Amino acid sequence: MTDRYESPLASRYASDYMLRLFSQDTRYRTWRRLWASLARHEMELGLPISEEQAAELEAHINDIDYETVRRREMEVRHDVMAHVYAYGKAAPSAAGIIHLGATSCYVTDNADLVIYRDALKYIRKELLRVIANLADFADRYKAMPALGYTHYQPAQPVTIGKWATLWMQDFVSDIAELDFAISNIKFLGCRGTTGTEASFMDLFDGDEAKIDAMNRAIAADFGFEECFDVCGQTYPRKVDSRILNALSSVAQSCCRMANDIRLLQHDRQLEEPFASKQIGSSAMAYKRNPMRCERICSLARYLMADAMNAPMTASLQWMERTLDDSANRRISMPEGFLCADAIIRLAQNVTDGIHVNERIVERTINEYLPFMATENLLMEAVKRGGDRQELHEVIRRCSMEATAKMKNGEECDLMQRLAAEPQFGLSGDELRSVLDPELYTGRCSQQVENYIEKIRPLIAGADAGSAEISL
Repeated sequence: MTDRYESPLASRYASDYMLRLFSQDTRYRTWRRLWASLARHEMELGLPISEEQAAELEAHINDIDYETVRRREMEVRHDVMAHVYAYGKAAPSAAGIIHLGATSCYVTDNADLVIYRDALKYIRKELLRVIANLADFADRYKAMPALGYTHYQPAQPVTIGKWATLWMQDFVSDIAELDFAISNIKFLGCRGTTGTEASFMDLFDGDEAKIDAMNRAIAADFGFEECFDVCGQTYPRKVDSRILNALSSVAQSCCRMANDIRLLQHDRQLEEPFASKQIGSSAMAYKRNPMRCERICSLARYLMADAMNAPMTASLQWMERTLDDSANRRISMPEGFLCADAIIRLAQNVTDGIHVNERIVERTINEYLPFMATENLLMEAVKRGGDRQELHEVIRRCSMEATAKMKNGEECDLMQRLAAEPQFGLSGDELRSVLDPELYTGRCSQQVENYIEKIRPLIAGADAGSAEISL
């Protein structure tokens, strides 16, 4: 509908997979799977539930009558009970045993945990594609000299590939954070209104072993090995904080990389992909703006700010629970995942098609190379008998004079100036012999090779194909 607000994350940016994962169908079908699992294992542990009832619940997981749910929720003002009612209509023989012993958080929280876990695994897989793209790029340009920058001012030479390893290292760190978040997601289980399992103590006549067996079996149905040791009505909201922190970390890394590329595109050294019919500006037809990297930075700011919701919620959960988490989490958690997904898709596209303007990279470094070579020239002149302090002053004076000419739009003439200084005792050819950028990149090439080799097992299964961007 065009007359209703729609989140741009859904309409423009996120992947089909993530949109389906956070859809109503996935959420409410997971609720029904949880109710069916609960009934099945309660039956197996001796509660008065028949095989027919359990089977009927399992047969009606997907046929949700949303209109019945909507009408019922308007009457009772409770979403979970509205779905219990609709499920009972679909499976009438089991209507009386749905949700037996459970509280609302049995379905709401456990479903969230299932969805968040699957979403984190997807984010991890997609981020590996970014790392794989960068590994290929770094290997291709591992030895190509480029001007390095500190404070965004010309510094010592690096290589194009070395830049890529700095971005990769950030992303590998993000993988570790995602792995930690995934490994620390446990199942809530069916623990009752305040986490005491009192309702099941009554249902199972005080048999604690059966309660533990039921929770283990339900957890296993959804791929979890453990339940939280203790809980209130909900799972610990620290989990949400950890998840959004990991997603924020991904956003930070993507933003850092995208900003570097934006700066280098300004200097025309690197460029993000640009489609053959892409328009850079409605007025300035010549423009080639880094819109993908700009979008990464824009979305990253949103996600980093969104991540603040979870710690504030976690810090305000009174006693066994309070409902002021619900409305916030309905927005902040899905939107956080959709935003992270959108950012990574853009990062895949950018890293799969970074263009290097090699002639400009070469020209840029050569413009500043004479200044970088002066330390080597100083050492050589001293070895030939020169006075280190006098030579340093000559270099300083000549450098300032050459810089002044450059600021006036003229070419750098530092080598010619030094060749004319008798204290150096070096000919023009001898001075020019040190103007090879590869002499000043240190171990960049080997560092790139070593790092790629180190992380190769991590990216071995990554699909480094292109990511299509429709907008």
